[in-house]
Order: sequence, then C-alpha cells, then structure tokens
Amino acid sequence: MKVLLVNGSPRKNGCTFTALSEVEKALNAAGVETEMIHIGAKAMQGCIACNRCNGLGRCVFDDLVNETAPKFEAADGLVVGSPVYYASANGSLIAFLDRLFYSTPFDKTMKVGAAVVSCRRGGASASFDELNKYFTISGMPVVSSQYWNSVHGNTPEEVRQDLEGMQVMRTLGRNMAFLLGSIALGKAQIGLPEQEPRVATNFIR
Repeated sequence: MKVLLVNGSPRKNGCTFTALSEVEKALNAAGVETEMIHIGAKAMQGCIACNRCNGLGRCVFDDLVNETAPKFEAADGLVVGSPVYYASANGSLIAFLDRLFYSTPFDKTMKVGAAVVSCRRGGASASFDELNKYFTISGMPVVSSQYWNSVHGNTPEEVRQDLEGMQVMRTLGRNMAFLLGSIALGKAQIGLPEQEPRVATNFIR
C-alpha cells in the first residue's frame, strides 16, 4: 500500500511539513509506503475551464500537476496538508488540487483521503472542510482522527509543543493505515460498490 502526501506550504520544512511528517511516520510504522510532494513557492496556474484535459487525458498546463497525476493514480491514499490563509487553504494548493482532480480521468473511488491543516491560531476548521470537499466529490473515504486534523503554532518548534495536535496526526496515520488495509480486504472479498452511469443535472426546477 502507498500513500501520497502533498505539502501545500511554500515553506518546505515548516509547520505543515511538521504535521505531515508525524502522519508519515505513523503510516511507515504500519508498513505503508509513502512519498511527500512539496508544492513550493512557485506560481501555480489555476484551472481556466478549457476542458482540453477531456481529450488529452491530462492538464493542458504541463507542470507539477501532470507530474503528480500518475503518482496519485498509483497511490491507495492521499494526504493533503496546508497552512491557513484567511481561514482558507493556500491558494497555490487550491489551484493545484482543482487541476489535479479535474484533469485526471482515472477512477478515484475508494482511494482514501485525509486533510491536514496548520494554523497559528484560527481558521483551521474552515480550511479543513474546504480540503475535504475534493475527497467527498470523488468517492474517496475520508479518514478521521480523535479530533479535527489540525495543529497550532507559528514555527515547527511550536507545532511540536502542540502535544494534542501531534497525537491527532499519529492517530490519523494509524487510522489511515487500518482503513487502507480494510478496503484492500473488502476489494478482494466482495469487490467495489456498484457504480451507476453518471448523471449531471445542470438546473433544478
């Protein structure tokens, strides 16, 4: 089993990385292979709704999104981490996720998803909810912990002092490993849930 972790912070080894690393250690301890991707401080083009991906099978902008897409397809789970900006996730990360989820044609059903947010003081719950929307629209089970998946602190050192937050991260990693194993067993023994042909309703009367 493999989990892809996405660090949406412009600071490679900052607070978000500290939280994700705690999740990663718990996953590794449970025998899950991991890879962490750093979005970085580079400008990330947002989706322009050109729909070229429907014909290309990838995003028209050939950058980190297209580099990540095959890794996402091969992974059994995805953890997305972000700092909180004005009670929202980092804009570069949102642009990345919009394009990654929309441009990838592969079925994401039963890939496991989890969001992790890092804040100095407030806005964590709103950012946490925002990130979970990508999973719930894609048929991806969302992993929970013992509390909402957030850490508090203005530096990595302060985040490590958030003992409850760090415990939440470890619990999240262990819960994710368990859910990954459970889904793998379910696939082998009973298969995936039946899927109906997709219906898109563009208006309501």
